[in-house]
Amino acid sequence: MRKLVALFICALVTAASATSQDYDTEAKAIMDRADVKRAFDHIESHRDQILTEWIRLTEINAPSGKERARAEAVRKLLLSYKLDRVYYDSAGNLIAIRKGRGIGKAVVFDAHLDTVFQDGLKIKAELRDGKIFAPGIGDNTRNVEALLASIRALGEANIKTNADLIFVFTVEEETNMIGVKRFVAENRDRIGQYVALDGGYEGLTYGGIGINWYKHHFIGPGGHTRSKTPPHSATLPLARSIERIYALELPKETDVNINIGMIGGAEVVNAKAADAWFTVDLRSTDQKLIDEFERKIADILREEAERAGVQVRTELIGERLAAAQIPGNRDSFTVRMSEAVHRAIGFENVPVNPTASNNANIALLAGLPAISTGAAPCGDAHALTEWCWVEPFYRGIKKIILLEVALAGVNGKE
Repeated sequence: MRKLVALFICALVTAASATSQDYDTEAKAIMDRADVKRAFDHIESHRDQILTEWIRLTEINAPSGKERARAEAVRKLLLSYKLDRVYYDSAGNLIAIRKGRGIGKAVVFDAHLDTVFQDGLKIKAELRDGKIFAPGIGDNTRNVEALLASIRALGEANIKTNADLIFVFTVEEETNMIGVKRFVAENRDRIGQYVALDGGYEGLTYGGIGINWYKHHFIGPGGHTRSKTPPHSATLPLARSIERIYALELPKETDVNINIGMIGGAEVVNAKAADAWFTVDLRSTDQKLIDEFERKIADILREEAERAGVQVRTELIGERLAAAQIPGNRDSFTVRMSEAVHRAIGFENVPVNPTASNNANIALLAGLPAISTGAAPCGDAHALTEWCWVEPFYRGIKKIILLEVALAGVNGKE
């Protein structure tokens, strides 16, 4: 933790001498450069290509862990761009490098390839009333396409950044984050800043919410409806536990969210459940509170299992640690400049909050200045009815271009 704090203190020293007005002035100056204007013009003149490509990539289903077909479609596009290297890493992430002038550490822009939808789903996008509808159109194909369009525009405008830009199309973000974990572990020392494109549009996140998923089992002898009781069906301690968990008093000063989303038990109506289970989604921006409520829930389960004369077993089925909730992180260069970029592109009241739940969390946990944002306003994420607005997407791509140039830096005037 000391190392993590020290890294952020270094970033804060850089930011401390600059005011919001300074950042705004710099972001606007970058946006007014002739080469950046050429990049923006490239987006405007290739709207049809961008929309067609967005649809085509969306219709390649990419369930988490089975992203290779979509990755290959992206790789073929990348090979035609002005890039220095395109390759797969050991986790299956697709990586593209655009070298800068060698000034400063690389800036990473990440868009995850995977979706939450089942293997074999046939996807057909539909344009209607200014929106595009398709499973995965927003999460996260909007940001995959935005990254591709921005890379093309940077190349066509001949923009030369100070730092290298590394574009990472990651795998398995929706499940266990193996892709980003491997990438950050293997490249930590060369990364200066990290931007995860995942959701968002008008604002950004700068800290990671912690999320733990559990599956709690009560294990009993089972039996027939008419068999002697107690012990009762394992559903009895399950029901009592759920009632007590929902009665827990949550802190008012820091958000803690608890949800019991799934419940299961016996296979037939006339059986006492030998294994009754339920899931818990526990999340907070404070890891200490996650740990505290994990203990409280464990105590409830143990007490109700003893009361009913059954056993209790818990599986941890997912874990994302709360990341970088450090005082002062809000004022780091990465966050302040990213906020200024949003204002420069035309967003007046920029939402900036510490509740990311995406690949940025992993970068933050590694001590890297990181944010997450996105390229279009969308809705119904993770549903078959998912949709995005089309017109704002082009503005969102320009925002990504400006972020790339502002964070990586440019020399002189163009």
